[in-house]
Amino acid sequence: MELLKEYNPYLEYKDGELYMEGVSLKELAQEYGTPLYVYSASYIRDRIREYRKAFPEALVCYAVKANFNPHIIQIAKEEGAGADIVSGGELHACLLAGMDPKKIVYAGVGKTIQELEYALREDILMFNVESLMELDVLNELAGRLGRKARVAIRVNPDVDPKTHPYISTGMKKSKFGVDIKTAKEVYEYARSLKNIEVVGIHCHIGSQILDISPYIEAVQKVVELYEYLENKGFNIQYLDVGGGLGIKYKPEQAAPHPSDLAQAIGPILKGVRARLVLEPGRSIVGNAGLLITQVQFLKDKGHKHFIIVDAGMNDLVRPAMYEAYHHIVPVVYKDTGYLKADVVGPICETGDFLALDREIQRVERGDYLAVLSAGAYGFAMSSQYNARPRACEVLVEKGQVRVIRERESYEDLFEKARV
Repeated sequence: MELLKEYNPYLEYKDGELYMEGVSLKELAQEYGTPLYVYSASYIRDRIREYRKAFPEALVCYAVKANFNPHIIQIAKEEGAGADIVSGGELHACLLAGMDPKKIVYAGVGKTIQELEYALREDILMFNVESLMELDVLNELAGRLGRKARVAIRVNPDVDPKTHPYISTGMKKSKFGVDIKTAKEVYEYARSLKNIEVVGIHCHIGSQILDISPYIEAVQKVVELYEYLENKGFNIQYLDVGGGLGIKYKPEQAAPHPSDLAQAIGPILKGVRARLVLEPGRSIVGNAGLLITQVQFLKDKGHKHFIIVDAGMNDLVRPAMYEAYHHIVPVVYKDTGYLKADVVGPICETGDFLALDREIQRVERGDYLAVLSAGAYGFAMSSQYNARPRACEVLVEKGQVRVIRERESYEDLFEKARV
């Protein structure tokens, strides 16, 4: 049971019942129903403070894609963080949360005209531009709006982050950024555009990175480019090295701390006068959250056991999409022994599972299970597949409970439909 503290220090069993920040998860499930996302505000605050302590001069921009609930963004803002966004919707969420636009950076390969105009009007800190054509479009739009678009060029350092290929973003074959070998020409072109102000360099090599060494290689390449550009008269004000620090998903995993990253890249950044920008997401909210689900049925096929729950791939797609591991624990611990089973959901897909061949406590119909490490890319990637309403989200802090997103109803599902 002490293992839980390694995931989240605010998670503990009391008399066999699971609590987060002093709040009974069983009582939350009974009051708000399941599937139910629950987040620890104190954990989020702690993680942001760790980044700010490790990098006291940096701008820490919370990666909103990990969890775009405005209440989560508001906590980041309260702790002095900015935001890293990849869509107009995420910009809107940040503005709802009261985030200062001058602390918002905007990446993404497919920004639309409407999204670019929205961000220009709000005067965000900078666009992390991913192609020559994007530079041209942004220059034209900025001119039309009477603005100067502050930009960093996203460079692709061709570094293997040693993570899942779907979340590796810094290699040569990736759709993201421009090849670092041709970046000098891209910077010169950007400088020639009258409505563009070149202010930074951006790179992001991937997500769920557990080995610090790829950061060292990437930052070395970016600093070499920075020194070249400075010598060519560019005023590079920001060096954005992205995010991607991994978290503990499996019991045997150890995850790097922000101070480990600072120790690794600090010496490389010694002569850099530009302000460092970091974009942590998963490492801020991943282990802040869990998903509570209720056992609906048990099925024994002789050679195979199934625990059928009410949360599926529409609620948490990571296991189906990445074959990702999420640790699952009972909300009420019972001395009933263990069995090996698949934990599966209600969706009409064979790939709808939360765990395969998992040693898990024997449960009964109506029991609750907690799926850990679900605060990042959980609700954010959820869907209404099979016409299933999306889950309720609850925030707990020091014994207090706030519903930060109500459970969708059937009426919500079809609110925009024309029938």
